[in-house]
Amino acid sequence: MSLILTVNGGSSSLKCALFFRHDDIADNIYTFKLSNILNHPAMKVLSPQGEIVEQHQLDMTDIAIDHRHQSCLDEVIQWVDKNLPDNDIKAFGHRVVHGGELFSEPVVANDTILNNLESLIPLAPLHQPFSLKLIRACQHLKPALPQILCFDTMFHAHQPDVEQHYAIPRKFTEAGIHRYGFHGLSYEFIQHSLKKIGHGAESDKTIVCHLGAGSSMCAIKEGKSIASSMGFSAVEGLPMGTRTGNIDPGVLLYLQRNYDMDTDQLERFIYKDCGWLGVSGISSDMQELKQSDQPEAEEAIAMFVYRAVLEIGRLSAALQGLDQLVFTAGVGENDSSLRKRICDQLDWLGIKLNKSANQESEAIISKATSPVTVRVIPTNEEAMIARHTESILAAAEG
Repeated sequence: MSLILTVNGGSSSLKCALFFRHDDIADNIYTFKLSNILNHPAMKVLSPQGEIVEQHQLDMTDIAIDHRHQSCLDEVIQWVDKNLPDNDIKAFGHRVVHGGELFSEPVVANDTILNNLESLIPLAPLHQPFSLKLIRACQHLKPALPQILCFDTMFHAHQPDVEQHYAIPRKFTEAGIHRYGFHGLSYEFIQHSLKKIGHGAESDKTIVCHLGAGSSMCAIKEGKSIASSMGFSAVEGLPMGTRTGNIDPGVLLYLQRNYDMDTDQLERFIYKDCGWLGVSGISSDMQELKQSDQPEAEEAIAMFVYRAVLEIGRLSAALQGLDQLVFTAGVGENDSSLRKRICDQLDWLGIKLNKSANQESEAIISKATSPVTVRVIPTNEEAMIARHTESILAAAEG
């Protein structure tokens, strides 16, 4: 059996998924979640239905922090070799957050490409370094195998100039300082799901709400991204777990001048000290905030809901109307009360929520009389990565 292993890493976590190749299709057979990599690593193996197949702690006390991601990958590969001895991994598929202006479609990694991606680290400092570290780790562990890189920015690459460009001197825009948008693999998967639903769902004027610790929204028209909440970096848009979202750049100048913040301190401020954590002073986790009785926790939630409603209004204007609203990702898929709070403030758009369907997270959570269809669709970035990887492998094999 021929296999594809997808790799999607963060600063202290790693998610891999194993796919079986057949008839130009990749079917998921196992998912691997490795958490708390930098402290007490744990590995969980899940079936396609989400059932736990195996879980255990990993002893990495003798392994340097910089080598933990590679060691975790090695654990996954060893598990595959042990449990599927008659099968071979044929390629790795990677999620890379930022493709810049150079990459608007999946590519096979080489040294030149990786050097170009290194230069984009300042645009995605939370994610890009770990993506590159994992690609190089795979090259070290399986040097003969192709590494297929799939970019979170590529779904948004053809947005209109009026959406992409900032009101800055043209020489800076031409140098690549413009809005890119992110979570593109998630949005691409949702669009693929809408195509499967059919009956026009794939061509409706759609806003997808990818809500989690990292949150964004995307306006999709005729299957194409035409506007999104994130911009030049993954910090623009909605307030997130620890990221500011939209902020007057004058605030950053003020902090620099009056609080003596240097560039590194400002970067930490906008990426790690703000958002739900900064407003609440309690947590960057939405569930913890909901369980808290502190008024600051409610303020953080209310602010997120308010900003989400405002962004849906902006994206509806970009679409010149709205046919359907889709909730996805960790919070969007699972938090019925947050969905209700957002939809209750969208009555002016014609949204009419079915409370019981929403409570059960059904596929459609709007009333039959609602002019706007509201859906809940689980996202699957790994499946999208596997699909792109399979396409490239199939083309190479003729």
